Amino acid sequence: MNRKRPGMNIGAAILFGIFGLLFFVLIVRIITIQVTGEAEGRAVAAEAAKKYIKTGVLEAKRGTIFDSNGDPIAEDTASFSLVAILSPTVTSDPDEPKHVVNPKETAKKLSKHIDMSESEIYEQLTPEKEPFQVEFGIAGRDISQQVKKAIEKEDLPGITFIKESKRFYPNGVFSSHLIGFAQKKMLENGDSVTNGMMGIEKSFNDILQGEDGKLQYKSDVWGYILPNAEEHVTPPKDGNNIHLTIDKKIQTFLEDALSSVEKQYKPKKMIAVVADPKTGKILAMGQRPTFHPDTREGLDENWHNEIVETTYEPGSTFKTFSLAAAVEEGVFNPNATYKSGAYKVENVPHPIRDWNNGNGWGTISYLEGVQRSSNVLFADLLESIGQERFKDYLDAFHFGKKTNVGLPNEASGNVLYNYPIERITTIFGQGTTVTALQMIQAETAIANDGKMMRPYVISKIVDPNKDKIVKETKPEVVGNPISKETAKKVREYLASTVTSEHGTGQPFAIDGYDVAGKSGTAQIPDPDGGGYLSSGKDGYLFSFLGMAPADDPQLIVYVAIEQPELKPTEIGSDPVSKVFNPVMQNSLKYLNIKPDENIGLKKIKVPDVSGESIQNAKAKLKELGLKPIVLGKGTRVEKQSPLTEEMVLAGERIILKTDGDVTVPDMKGWSVRDVLKVSNVADLKLNMVGSGYVVSQNVKPNSPFQKGEPLVVNFQTPKEQLNKEVEESGGEEQPLN
Repeated sequence: MNRKRPGMNIGAAILFGIFGLLFFVLIVRIITIQVTGEAEGRAVAAEAAKKYIKTGVLEAKRGTIFDSNGDPIAEDTASFSLVAILSPTVTSDPDEPKHVVNPKETAKKLSKHIDMSESEIYEQLTPEKEPFQVEFGIAGRDISQQVKKAIEKEDLPGITFIKESKRFYPNGVFSSHLIGFAQKKMLENGDSVTNGMMGIEKSFNDILQGEDGKLQYKSDVWGYILPNAEEHVTPPKDGNNIHLTIDKKIQTFLEDALSSVEKQYKPKKMIAVVADPKTGKILAMGQRPTFHPDTREGLDENWHNEIVETTYEPGSTFKTFSLAAAVEEGVFNPNATYKSGAYKVENVPHPIRDWNNGNGWGTISYLEGVQRSSNVLFADLLESIGQERFKDYLDAFHFGKKTNVGLPNEASGNVLYNYPIERITTIFGQGTTVTALQMIQAETAIANDGKMMRPYVISKIVDPNKDKIVKETKPEVVGNPISKETAKKVREYLASTVTSEHGTGQPFAIDGYDVAGKSGTAQIPDPDGGGYLSSGKDGYLFSFLGMAPADDPQLIVYVAIEQPELKPTEIGSDPVSKVFNPVMQNSLKYLNIKPDENIGLKKIKVPDVSGESIQNAKAKLKELGLKPIVLGKGTRVEKQSPLTEEMVLAGERIILKTDGDVTVPDMKGWSVRDVLKVSNVADLKLNMVGSGYVVSQNVKPNSPFQKGEPLVVNFQTPKEQLNKEVEESGGEEQPLN
């Protein structure tokens, strides 16, 4: 019988003790974890949730911005990023690979669909250190649905897509500074968020943004959903939709006209607004320079919404409201007369001058003064209205106050009205500054029978999750600065600036519609201080504020163009009319406001008066509304210009050469075109010096002139004429019409 050695019993006892102690510690540890729910200071349930409970983000859709007809202007759309999975660990069945197995073939086929060469793609697919997956930079982002489907047809193992939303602007350049743009921003945790960067996208970002939802489910260690696992879904809350008052069709008319004029005249700036005077709705607004909201091309030239944020001196368009004040006060008699040319201000060394170098047009009626845009008339009217009383009208029209249109950074302008000279210059649009929206708001009172409407661009805000209107803007009357009767009279007077032979608004006549409005030529303050820019007729802000139809206006259109490049034969109203006229006419037709067949552009076919007596020829031309100018002392017409059958505007000069000795008329103030008529019809050797309008000629008016002799005519732009006066007198400049 073998006896156990004592050492073996001791070893077994020690082992038993060790294992017993370990088991005890394990039991204590398990009990402790069960009781406290923690291990090493961390919650066990939370750690398990991290490993086995998966969470996915359900992205909210950013709110859509619509036009007044429900067409999208800014919306979220699906885009895809191209991804290539390189790690073979994702492939469980070699017959159905989930990673890229043939980089060369994959590169060859992908190069047909994205903007990368085959070699560049191959380099991406074969890095030195094999990552799990690779992307393809800009060329692989923003893949459209069409391109995605084409790549999927190639059946390339390992090629997949990440779906994401992208902000899309389907109309391209379309009131870009009003709408603004939004772009994605990566957060520190790897998530992305779309934020508005300017315009409505920025100022209404919280309303548009929405709230992301989430999806939770239990999975195994490999990430697969466990059988019968419950899913917990928190649905996303889409952002609210914003409906604007902007009409897509009218905005397109405006953008096309602005682009055309920008290309032809290369102005420094342009702004234009179309509004409904009955409600205050802004139907279109645009500016140049502008930018494309998708590509941001052009954004570096100007971030500001000029129509809302910028103030400027309006020039003679401001006379619209000065005229309204005079009519309301009963001091404007269209048949009363005054002496045009210059107006002396007490204790001011230099007089107020009319825009034609202070020459004026002699003693003319008040109405003709409006038609000719006479500064002296309005200085005279201020005397009758009273300076303090006129300030009441400025306040009543809300100049110097924000319109509260609901857009950020709106400027208020400044009514310069401290000294007598400032009060006089304000009445014809110099010194005092305004915004385009203030001009639109004030014009609604003229167009809407005295009721002044607040302009607005947000029609309503809608919650798409509940299909409920959250906020709606209603038309708001913000004042009654004038009576209905005054508004009607002012429209009649403003319509005559377009139809009268003296009217500065002639270029804005539209076939089939009566237009009422006022043109303006405002000096631009020198940004370096010390007065105004001095750069010829290109150094001005040219504008027109008009409405149609004049008897019951349905639209207001305001256009202002700064420093366009004009030819010597062109005036500032030329580029402005090339925006105003097509936008107004096309918009009226689009709104089904039918033209009046009895209203035309006042164009007249020139009759043939050659061979007729001077007396009969003059009578015939005057009866048609034309202005005959006779060259010579003869009794019969030998030659005429313009020629027979040519179409001209009412009031245009028709040059008649007689069968007697040739004489040259007084051409002071004439345009280049009219001087050329004289030269052509009389066969004169013409030498033109300068540009603009005639200031002098080498031949005494109405004196005999021999065929072939040189006719020297000196021209100056209105700005040059003013500068000359200023240099001679040492005084301050006055604005143009």
